[in-house]
Amino acid sequence: MPAHFAKKRFGQHFLHDAHVIAKIIRFIAPKSGETLIEIGPGLGALTNPLLDAAGALQVVELDRDVIPHLLQTCTNHPGLKIHQADALEFDFRALGSKLRLCGNLPYNISTPLLFHLLEQSDAITDMHFMLQKEVVERICAAPGSEHYGRLTVALFARAEARKLFEIGPGAFRPPPQVDSAVVRLTPRPAPFPIADLARFDAVVKYAFGQRRKTLGNALKSLITADQIRAAGIDPIVRAEQLPPEAFARLAQQILGPPA
Repeated sequence: MPAHFAKKRFGQHFLHDAHVIAKIIRFIAPKSGETLIEIGPGLGALTNPLLDAAGALQVVELDRDVIPHLLQTCTNHPGLKIHQADALEFDFRALGSKLRLCGNLPYNISTPLLFHLLEQSDAITDMHFMLQKEVVERICAAPGSEHYGRLTVALFARAEARKLFEIGPGAFRPPPQVDSAVVRLTPRPAPFPIADLARFDAVVKYAFGQRRKTLGNALKSLITADQIRAAGIDPIVRAEQLPPEAFARLAQQILGPPA
């Protein structure tokens, strides 16, 4: 079978480092009977050890050209089920409940894909993904840090995140121009009241839209300075100084007091 070359349009960087693969599998700790889903299996670096551990695995792969290579790598394992589809549009709920997701996500679609998955979080137990290191740092950032921003707050309202370890470019073929990291995301309800998640997201979007602006200026199309003060927040602070729950209080001011 001719060699498969990574396609830039799919953001393909195939994992090959055996030490890194083994470490990822240890963190996932797959077990027989679980519903495991791998997104973007590529040439099967994670697929084979996942199958060995669990006996069954479903994969979602957009690039139809890698599927023959994947089947060859996995020696047509009877427990492997392949869905040739775009993960950004795929209905993961159709695969069951208590799903455990994993994969080396294409960096060019990682953020929208995370939100697509979290929209289906009622069907997901946990997710282990390789992402660009900078994205993982943004996901796990603390208020006031340079990486803290819209992605941090929006994901905090939907899941618990833990950075597991970093991966250098040499673990992939071709090597990406950035470092990578593995993150564990465990969907859960927000640890503070959110009356309207869409309104919460809008407040977060506007607040971080122009980071140098004070909240009073950044949110002036949504909320007044007096409403910001009513939420217990000084209008002259900037978004990156606020903990996630503060944005829920701001959104509540737009909605008005509970009925």
